[in-house]
Amino acid sequence: MNLPPGLPPASPEALDHSLRLCELIAGEIRSAGGWIDFARYMELALYSPGLGYYAAGSRKLGADGDFTTAPEISPLFGQCLARQAAQVLEQGFTEILEVGAGSGALAATLLEELERLDRLPERYLILELSPDLRERSRDTLARRVPHLLERVAWLNVLPPSFSGLVLGNEVLDAMPVHVYERAADKVIEMGVTTTNGTEVGSDDKSARGFAWAPAPASRQATLPADVDPEWFCGPGYRSEVQLVAQGFVRSIGAMLERGAAIFIDYGFPRAEYYHSQRAQGTLMCHYRHRAHADPFFLPGLQDITSHVDFTAMAWAAHHAGMEVLGYTSQAAFLVNCGITELLARVGPDDTGRYLPLTNQANRLLSPAEMGELFKAIAFGRGLDTPLVGFGNGGRSHTL
Repeated sequence: MNLPPGLPPASPEALDHSLRLCELIAGEIRSAGGWIDFARYMELALYSPGLGYYAAGSRKLGADGDFTTAPEISPLFGQCLARQAAQVLEQGFTEILEVGAGSGALAATLLEELERLDRLPERYLILELSPDLRERSRDTLARRVPHLLERVAWLNVLPPSFSGLVLGNEVLDAMPVHVYERAADKVIEMGVTTTNGTEVGSDDKSARGFAWAPAPASRQATLPADVDPEWFCGPGYRSEVQLVAQGFVRSIGAMLERGAAIFIDYGFPRAEYYHSQRAQGTLMCHYRHRAHADPFFLPGLQDITSHVDFTAMAWAAHHAGMEVLGYTSQAAFLVNCGITELLARVGPDDTGRYLPLTNQANRLLSPAEMGELFKAIAFGRGLDTPLVGFGNGGRSHTL
């Protein structure tokens, strides 16, 4: 197997798993006439039942997985978010809905801290499509908050209506994206075809399988009406359009009768997202805690993500009848929610706990780590007071 530099090889069992998924994807490409859009490829690579990255049983989160999210880095993240949740629940709500709970670390910390604050929700709903992560989150909650497990319910789809608080941490980035590129005189959609030569899934395990290709003329793929071709500033400029994530935000708006939805993810407002220096877009893959940019490497064994265009999410919320309640950096959000007070709760005299927590806080807050690249955005309707997490350092004017 020819690996991108610095990436460890897969085991024979993992490689066979990836090849089975490659066969499935290649079959769909053949059925579609030799080309599929990248959003469909990403959907198959991540979510194909039993084979896709999020639908199979490999460990994804944590030290023995492919990446680590903020709830695994430190309990401070969930404790801060619990303070924001408590403020929303105080306005008469009784339910929290977390989208994509991952390992369950965030849900467990939230429930622990909300219990300490005497603001427990009557129900904590988890929408999780990955069978593996659903079981892992259930195990985490059973281990850490067994007395609260009866309040938790897992969902396969969004409920038809909901009032309360919706939470999503690193959810929007994993939704399939369409990819476009400026050619000489127009912007064209880029998708996926099979490579020439060795068939995917043959005995030659060095076969890469897939490659970028422009949409065939018969497809006549064009930019969505709300995407300005001038954002693609120069020949060869390539970037993503998050139609699936925008549709998901609109679905939240259709569901949310009253309350707030808060999403924390990495990304930029549109003026930075389509920056001239970001000429190859924002696609990023994660494999064994290594980040690289090849989405065709070992399908099914690596995560594929795109940074979030937060302006697009704000417009989707607006079109769904929600208002933007706040937008800021992760660092500002956590400071507004009292991360320094949470650190003081331990105190520097307890060096065994305080020093690790300060190191964790640095990872969450530092501009060189997660503090600036990650943003928090909130949508909602019918709330009586501003959200505390967006009190200082608001950036809604940049959307």
